[in-house]
Amino acid sequence: MKRTLAVILAGGEGERLSILSSLRAKPAVPFGGKYRIIDFTLSNCVNSDIDNVVVLTQYNPRSLNDHIGMGRPWDLDRNNGGVRMLQPYIARGRIAEWYRGTADAVLQNLNVIEQAPGDAVLVLAGDHIYKMDYQPFVAAHRRHRADVTIAVRRVPLADATRMGILALDDSDRIVELHEKPRQPKSDLASMGVYVFSKRALRQWLSDDRADFGHNVIPAMIEGGARVYGYRFDGYWQDVGTVQSYWEANLALLSDAPELDLYDREWIIHTRSEERAPAKVGATAQVHRSLISHGCVINGSVVNSVLSPGVVVDVGAVVRDSIILFDSVIRPGAVVDRAILDKEVAVGPGAIIGEGTDYDVVNRREPGRLNTGITVIGKHAVIPRGTRIGRNVLIGEGVRASDFASRVVKSGSTIERPRERPARATAKARVEVASDGRGSGSELDGVAEAETGVRADSGVRRAADTGD
Repeated sequence: MKRTLAVILAGGEGERLSILSSLRAKPAVPFGGKYRIIDFTLSNCVNSDIDNVVVLTQYNPRSLNDHIGMGRPWDLDRNNGGVRMLQPYIARGRIAEWYRGTADAVLQNLNVIEQAPGDAVLVLAGDHIYKMDYQPFVAAHRRHRADVTIAVRRVPLADATRMGILALDDSDRIVELHEKPRQPKSDLASMGVYVFSKRALRQWLSDDRADFGHNVIPAMIEGGARVYGYRFDGYWQDVGTVQSYWEANLALLSDAPELDLYDREWIIHTRSEERAPAKVGATAQVHRSLISHGCVINGSVVNSVLSPGVVVDVGAVVRDSIILFDSVIRPGAVVDRAILDKEVAVGPGAIIGEGTDYDVVNRREPGRLNTGITVIGKHAVIPRGTRIGRNVLIGEGVRASDFASRVVKSGSTIERPRERPARATAKARVEVASDGRGSGSELDGVAEAETGVRADSGVRRAADTGD
């Protein structure tokens, strides 16, 4: 496997994840408390003894670049091989444009791929959660003398409409492929994981074939190329929607989860900040939850996943929710069936996820928020006593002054105004940083200032990196 190059496609916008991917690429979205989605693909590579990795980025790459860096957490910081981050670039005589699809991204970096030793090229999706040993996959590709081998697995028919669905013959050769069919004829889906020979890439990639699933693979099948499937029955999840992301996170809480994060034979590596151990106080109650390092729990946490640095104060309740880095839930607040992005401040007595009207879809994003999950964007401030219903979208950086009412009905959206006068912005910062004491502020008890000052500790956090 030392002579196999891995190319990770990590430029996806992931718009179906709503505001969770509005400021970061989908592969950089946090998962399972301390991880990012791309950690699973990178860890698969190093656990499969692949140490030559190229990551193709595009959409909002800053947080992804910061997270991967030189690749040290994955032992990929080396002179020969290692990990390289490649972005779209302008070349002489070529029109400046972003990658038009998965195949176009590989085509535009074919010169880098040609320079790598060996003939096998793994092309991997960087936005799926899965554990896979690539060694038998590549071995099957070589055994069939294939031009391309595609990893396939069975999926529920309800999910098949958003995947590439294919058919295999008795020798596992692919005879038919339909990308995202409206009426799927099969439940055998492409995982978006390929092994190509370099010769096949040179032959079948072209400017008029932008995408592997829509263009390249169908052309190869029709043209008589040796296209094979590799059946995979291990853990794999496409967390491309808010519902699937929420379900995959909470599935980690079962007694015997399909994805075992504690498997010492297959460690999931990640960039991890130095933080104190999690602290569970005398008034805390924690049931069936993942609590990451740096968390301080004095309230109740039930069936939830908490990223590093989350604070749950006395009397607060977090239930069936995902709380990302450094968010603060103040006394008496309730968070139910919700996803809170980084550094959200929930004021005392506020309720996020109130009522049983799960079927009232979000009017702004009806195709994304329709299962009762409320999503709160980065740095948002939820004022004291606010009651927020189901399928509500609270945008990034929303503050108390953006709430017209303390009752936010199910299906509503609250966003920060596009432009805000500097004086008003400065006032809002003072209100939040003061924690409401002695100022008459309605934000009494809200924890996080936009500047990064933690009201509960007085510690100034590092400047935000946009992740």
